[in-house]
Amino acid sequence: MKTFLIAPVRGQAEGRWRGVVDKLSQDGWEVYWPSRDTAQDGTSAHICTANYQAILEAEAVHIIWDGKSQGCLFDLGMAFALSKRIIPIDLPPKSEGKSFQNFIREIRAA
Repeated sequence: MKTFLIAPVRGQAEGRWRGVVDKLSQDGWEVYWPSRDTAQDGTSAHICTANYQAILEAEAVHIIWDGKSQGCLFDLGMAFALSKRIIPIDLPPKSEGKSFQNFIREIRAA
């Protein structure tokens, strides 16, 4: 089973999500982790294209979102458009009204 881990990259300590990747691997997932598997020194177009290809090949995506990362939202949009199963790991608290964290929870429950 392949998964793509959506998680903040910019401004994060190297290896920040290593424990999550290890846990997913132990649970049987083959994890594509952009911090490790996408060349972060490329252009924005290169990064987004590489992530798109990995999301396309994944059965599901797991998401950690801090409520700020625009890259996470971009990858989330691609996963949603590709009808991928979206599995939240960590999100901001539920909010009143419309929000991306509410959207993720809503589609998870569907």
